[in-house]
Amino acid sequence: MPKIMGRKRGIEEKVLDVDATMQGTMIFKDPVNLKINGRFDGSLTTRGILVIGDTAIVNANIEGDEITIAGNVKGNIKARSALRIIAPAKIIGDIQTPVLGISEGAIFEGRCHMEEIGDIATFSSMLSIEEVASYLEVEPSLVNEWASQGKIPARRENNSWTFEKTLIDDWILKEKVK
Repeated sequence: MPKIMGRKRGIEEKVLDVDATMQGTMIFKDPVNLKINGRFDGSLTTRGILVIGDTAIVNANIEGDEITIAGNVKGNIKARSALRIIAPAKIIGDIQTPVLGISEGAIFEGRCHMEEIGDIATFSSMLSIEEVASYLEVEPSLVNEWASQGKIPARRENNSWTFEKTLIDDWILKEKVK
């Protein structure tokens, strides 16, 4: 069975549901499903999926891949993949994202900067086969095989494969290896 980031396929993804008051700097380098329902002050950097629940009060700059906000956030937000703001959310701060959705009843006060879909690479790093192999803890030949078979998100450029880190992280979360 292939290993993904040191774990065997089929093991549940990391899920954290935080309903507490916290302060400080939180950095998640590995993909995680994080839901904040309480109060958080500081700065937050995540990989994977971040949900700010409707009872949450967050005073922080936030950076993540896929972010959904239903609570109160005061701070700047940078979403690498997508940002969804759903009622009764109230956001005060600037946002940067390639994909934005704001539902009726949600409040956003600030500036928004959106990149074109073709420019998404500016939000994340591009990786080589060797870097992806090291990241996934597998052999480069296996990554090449997966890319050739369309089993892993990859782009063919000048007779070699390139990989966008955020797409690889999403792929890991969804465990698309067959």
